[in-house]
Amino acid sequence: QAQLVESGGGLVQAGGSLRLSCAASGMILSINDMGWYRQAPGKQRELVALITSAGTTNYADSVKGRFTISRDNAKYTVYLQMGSLKPEDTGVYSCYANIRNPPGFNMAYWGQGTQVTVSS
Repeated sequence: QAQLVESGGGLVQAGGSLRLSCAASGMILSINDMGWYRQAPGKQRELVALITSAGTTNYADSVKGRFTISRDNAKYTVYLQMGSLKPEDTGVYSCYANIRNPPGFNMAYWGQGTQVTVSS
């Protein structure tokens, strides 16, 4: 078993920046994809950004050019640097990781979620 623990988030004015972090711990052989999803009130959860173990990234069109996802493989940590924030970025941001657990199977894990609120 593994766990994901998120940090960051909070309240920020439109145009501001925030940085989210998510650290994996526990029984980990390796980590495949890591990413961030968000869910706004009354809406479905959507992919924000994803990064592979090789560093290939994928972003939602709505955040391209404003958000940057990165990871530190040695620390089992993924980051989301969010800039030029807009009120529509408000939501609960959840970390995701596809982790290879002993003895050698892959499993999807989710963080507990962190609230990001952007005021206009």
